[in-house]
Amino acid sequence: MRSVRARAAIGATLVVAVALVAAGLAVLLVLRDNLIGQADLQAEVAAREVAGQLALDTRYEDLDLDDAEDHPVQVTDEEGRVVFVSKGLQAVSGTRSPGVSPVPSASVGATASPDDDDDDDDDDGDDGGRPARGEVSSDDPDLSDGTATVDGKHADYRFAAVEATTSAGITLTVHAGAPLAPEQEAVDTVRGAMLTGLPVLLAVVAGVTWLVTRRALRPVEGIRRQMAAITASEDLARRVPEPDSRDEIAALARTTNETLTVLEASVERQRRFVADASHELRSPIASLRTQLEVAEAHPELLDLPGAVADTVRLQALAADLLLLARLDAGEKPGAARLEVGALVREEVSQRAGDRIPVTVEVAEDAAYEVNGSRGQVARVVGNLLDNAQRHAEGLVAVSVAADGRGVRVEVRDDGAGVPEDERERIFERFVRLDDARSRDDGGAGLGLAIARDVAARHGGTLTVHRAPEGGAAFRLWLPRAE
Repeated sequence: MRSVRARAAIGATLVVAVALVAAGLAVLLVLRDNLIGQADLQAEVAAREVAGQLALDTRYEDLDLDDAEDHPVQVTDEEGRVVFVSKGLQAVSGTRSPGVSPVPSASVGATASPDDDDDDDDDDGDDGGRPARGEVSSDDPDLSDGTATVDGKHADYRFAAVEATTSAGITLTVHAGAPLAPEQEAVDTVRGAMLTGLPVLLAVVAGVTWLVTRRALRPVEGIRRQMAAITASEDLARRVPEPDSRDEIAALARTTNETLTVLEASVERQRRFVADASHELRSPIASLRTQLEVAEAHPELLDLPGAVADTVRLQALAADLLLLARLDAGEKPGAARLEVGALVREEVSQRAGDRIPVTVEVAEDAAYEVNGSRGQVARVVGNLLDNAQRHAEGLVAVSVAADGRGVRVEVRDDGAGVPEDERERIFERFVRLDDARSRDDGGAGLGLAIARDVAARHGGTLTVHRAPEGGAAFRLWLPRAE
């Protein structure tokens, strides 16, 4: 019951069962109505045949009732008294009167005497105002359900009541029945066939649904087993099998492999980050420990400025690593509105120890507003200026200008520039293009990586190009505030 195959098979079986039961009930109701309609028609025809004979003043004993066994007849007068019943009718219900014993009557059906015949012959058509012949009512017959016992056989019938008026002006009601046994047999036969076939059909539906679902979910089981193997082995280089079909399962397998690729790259980047961070931290810690051990043994040899420098470098590196950890954790920048031109001027004014003075190119009357974290944007500008100071020969310039729907901050220098094939690699963490450069001069290789991550978190970009002065031009683009 917990598997998808079982739930799908049970669900499909229940749906088909409900649909078949509803359809079967509808078929039985329609069939029953049609058969009852046929029985009504038969009963009406039989009643009108008898009514037509009575309208012609046919005597009761002369009525033509060849199918009296199938269509029992009862005739009542205006007062509801039974004046005639068909041969073999022993009991009846569902008509105006349950009686089956005719009451003597002088109306149609009474045996005529010879005097009556002579009187009729001498009448010469003078009927005293009575109609020359009777008539049968053209109204729809009254239909009812009932029972009748004919020759000892009790059965259900459908009765039709038709009125007939004799030439003497007497109104008689003819009740003729049509048996419901054929209708009941037909309905029972169809019902039995449905009850017999329904379980077989439901079993077929359940089996086919089970097999089809099992075949459809077979790739999912392969994906599950491979994912379990990857989890157990911790080998993110493995991939789940992708079926050849172009359905949702194939899309799931492709998405899973894409997720594994991203996860593998993320884990590899994290491992490399940890290794590089450990390597970078080991140098200043080892240097600081050496100086402290020497100072402990020979206090006069203590290099206090060196120890302070190593401590400052260690503190800066720890701050960079902490910021990268927050960025990797998905920390979102604030939504504060800040003016980039004022921020750049403020950041440059606070740089008192720069080797080369920074030239600021910002229009005084322009407003370049963006949304984001003031501290993080200032950190990006500071990192770019530090990088320019490290490589410049005699010029470091920063400019702010509008660029489409955003703001562009460009930091230029006149140094050696960045080779075109290295312009993406320099934004990787712990990357230094000049391997001969000392760690103290070249930094830890985190400044540009932090700058690009911060730019991306703010919805912007950071790229490097060749400056007109021949050095590098770093362009920070941020979307303008609404």
